[in-house]
Amino acid sequence: MSDVEGMAVAAEQGKRVRGGSRVRSAVLWDALRALVDRVAPDGGPRDVVDVGGGTGGFAVPLARLGHRVTVVDANPDALAALERRAADAGVRVRAVQGDAVDAPGLAGEGSADLVLCHRVLEYVDDPAAVLAAMAATVRPGGSVSVLSAGRFGAVVQRALAGHFDDALRTLAGTAEGAAPQERAPRRYHTREDLAGLASGAGLKPVEVHGVRIFTDLVPAGPLDADAASADALLALESAAAVHPVLRELAAQLHLVAERP
Repeated sequence: MSDVEGMAVAAEQGKRVRGGSRVRSAVLWDALRALVDRVAPDGGPRDVVDVGGGTGGFAVPLARLGHRVTVVDANPDALAALERRAADAGVRVRAVQGDAVDAPGLAGEGSADLVLCHRVLEYVDDPAAVLAAMAATVRPGGSVSVLSAGRFGAVVQRALAGHFDDALRTLAGTAEGAAPQERAPRRYHTREDLAGLASGAGLKPVEVHGVRIFTDLVPAGPLDADAASADALLALESAAAVHPVLRELAAQLHLVAERP
């Protein structure tokens, strides 16, 4: 992985990325780098809309690569933090307050070559409406990047924590809407769920990656202290990310879709 162009958030802030943090972000950043290369094969600037982009963890590194980035988020405090982060990085990111379903009107219909919709679908009332809004925001030939909490990964994590009843409800899909704590997902998705939502919005699903398949199950301390172990786990995560069975167990699922 290059330093996205050191694309990890910690690297963007000028910090050394330690083992556990590096592994947690690497698979997603590698997928995003490939996606950026796909929408900008000539290396030129492109229009990116990050829906639910909050404080700019993805937006600012993309802006540092020269892309024109707009963040749509309902939280004014997060947008204020985004503007400070962008100023510290010496880049400009357009911040627009509003809900995900209103993205086409706020950012511009058909205005983006790439739309990010990360950690949004598991919290909203109507994921299908949000995906339809993403499809309306991206240009024909453009791409949409969707990141959402994975159902089967949540089952494994809850079972390993001894929460067997919660694990069974999550597996059956009956735990949705019963978030035990603030900002806990209201629902979890499978690969088929995300592909179905994208297809229903008129998008063409291209690929799905599993993000954080093993990393959340391993104590961070040893990874931060042992670079060789972190490298080995990263290699395992990267290989498993596209494995047709193992990717289903990821904490997060990353879907790439295109607008025909």
